[in-house]
Amino acid sequence: MKKLLVANRGEIAIRIMRAARDYGVESVAIYADADAHSLHASMADEAYSLGAGRPAETYLSIAKILEIARRADADAVHPGYGFLSERAEFAQAVIDAGLLWVGPGPDVITALGDKVQARRIAAKVGAPLVKGSVGSLNTAEEAVAFARTAGLPVAIKAAFGGGGRGMKVARKIEEVGELFDSAVREATEAFGRGDCYAEQFLDKPRHIEAQIIADQHGNTVVLGTRDCSLQRRNQKLVEEAPAPFITADQRQRIHQAAKAICVEAGYVGAGTVEFLLSQNGTISFLEVNTRLQVEHPVTEETTGVDIVIEQLRVADGLPLSIKETPEPRGHAFEFRINAEDPGRGFLPTPGLIMTFRAPSGPGIRVDAGVETGSDIPGLYDSMMAKLIVYGESREQALRRARRALSEFVIEGVASVLPFHRAVVNESAFTAKHGFGVFTNWIETEFLECASFPRVEPVERAIVRSWIEIDGKRHELGLPSGLFAGVAQPQATPTVALAEADNAVTAPMPGTLQQWLVADGDVVDEGEAVALIEAMKMEMRVVTPKAGRIRFAVEPGTMLAAGGKLALVEPQ
Repeated sequence: MKKLLVANRGEIAIRIMRAARDYGVESVAIYADADAHSLHASMADEAYSLGAGRPAETYLSIAKILEIARRADADAVHPGYGFLSERAEFAQAVIDAGLLWVGPGPDVITALGDKVQARRIAAKVGAPLVKGSVGSLNTAEEAVAFARTAGLPVAIKAAFGGGGRGMKVARKIEEVGELFDSAVREATEAFGRGDCYAEQFLDKPRHIEAQIIADQHGNTVVLGTRDCSLQRRNQKLVEEAPAPFITADQRQRIHQAAKAICVEAGYVGAGTVEFLLSQNGTISFLEVNTRLQVEHPVTEETTGVDIVIEQLRVADGLPLSIKETPEPRGHAFEFRINAEDPGRGFLPTPGLIMTFRAPSGPGIRVDAGVETGSDIPGLYDSMMAKLIVYGESREQALRRARRALSEFVIEGVASVLPFHRAVVNESAFTAKHGFGVFTNWIETEFLECASFPRVEPVERAIVRSWIEIDGKRHELGLPSGLFAGVAQPQATPTVALAEADNAVTAPMPGTLQQWLVADGDVVDEGEAVALIEAMKMEMRVVTPKAGRIRFAVEPGTMLAAGGKLALVEPQ
């Protein structure tokens, strides 16, 4: 390859561009209008606009991306993670266009991306599995029937998804049907397909995964394990490598099962095989992520292998630079630095970053997609950066993590930094009296979030513009008078003081997904009437009081925090 198009945004796009430079390849960025001033667009050798609109019209538009690849004369495409990274039709379209695809083949993505089929492959090679539904479920009634047969709790999961989208855990039989419908909605919005299946949910499990890399010459290597148990809403917050506090036998079983699954599927490229580990030692295959993982840096730090460069080597037809599982050296943590407010239950907080001052020093690596002055759009994932900390031991890595987190300063938007600073001193995580973290530990046992101060995002007060010439972006400084008489974007309807008590408002910036009631219906106080989605999170909106509801906006409307959705007329 000579020129690599990175079909992604943010920190992962920058990470791939840096690897491309190290590999001696030029990089091409794509960006939506909401990302016009983004760091990833400015760091590439060339950058091309996808235009305005939601992700479906920009980063998920295969036709637009391939047209940019043609214009830029790119000869390879790396999808990063999220967006189109696990879409077989995108991989096939790239290959059909005569370009190198940096990832597993379309047939492998199809086989392993379908989690039901992936379970069949895992069963064939003898990987450990809990009981699951036979194929996808068609209705909420089928989900309820499975739950009655398998027993509670059950997990309802998107068959063609990842990243926690379209996954719900039902602990009461009465909520199974409602959660199935919610999972289908999320899966349809995120992945274009609403197929969902169910399986037994291991209570209080750890999340353990194995990093795989395979070339076109029959070499498949497990690079090691990671623990990704610190999650909220099925989204990881902290990861570490190697997975601590597991036995040598458990580690070996995970390695063997991961490799066997990938060999059986004919896997090529970087991928991750995920497992759950119950408190009684039961291991169960979870899924295969047919892409680069967010948490790949902790494996890089503990193996010395640049996983992205290995991906590029594999795409070029070269053999792996490593032939067997390396003995892990030291220990590494990754802290996802998301624009979310722990004091508001991790609500996303898009806005303007006034200050972004990252830590440095021995053992510290920061993969950032933002800088001071960056805007965080409400259209995408909330991740701003990743803090990766390495130490010769887990204890040294924890000490360095405390130091690095204390140095990290982000102002203007809320961040999860207060959570991270608290958790690295939490005995369940430090293992002072034994490792006590599991996948829903934050929601069930970590209670400090309620005491975190809330942060109000800062609105941008200035306007910047740019022009793109042959893939090169140029900032423009224009006199403010030039904008006189030019129509500006319409603001979200605000709530007047007189009607505030009767208004139904958006609890966070986002998009109105759907109304759960009809315009003019009589609603009860506290009744859920709408669904708001932002930054991969769906939230129900409830009424402040009883009365007749009158809609102010239509589904698809983008709203600011506090934006008016409806009024409730007292009866």
